Amino acid sequence: MVSPNPNNPEPLKYTMLGDDTSSTEEKLGKYTGTVDWKYLQPHFLSGVLYFVDPSLALTEVGAAFSEDGRERVEAWLKAGDVVKIADLHAVQWEKGGTEFEALVVSPFVLCRPV
Repeated sequence: MVSPNPNNPEPLKYTMLGDDTSSTEEKLGKYTGTVDWKYLQPHFLSGVLYFVDPSLALTEVGAAFSEDGRERVEAWLKAGDVVKIADLHAVQWEKGGTEFEALVVSPFVLCRPV
């Protein structure tokens, strides 16, 4: 066996493991999980926590946020299907043991009770 020469190292070899052909929604689905209020509270305090109506797919809304789908997001906000979490919600959720389905689409966090 020949040992590598430190004065003339072999170049690193990079290989592609395969192209990820997943849609944005499928990719975001990997970052969706169940959390409690303690996880969400710092995001609420920084003003980036949004409630997503159960009639919408969390990943669909996340995709619109991540792809700058301004018209879609504005329509959901106007219809009340996506709502910035208010103090009233926070107080209620701090008292209970509510769990949430959540998705981080930096800098925003989308959630809904499960």
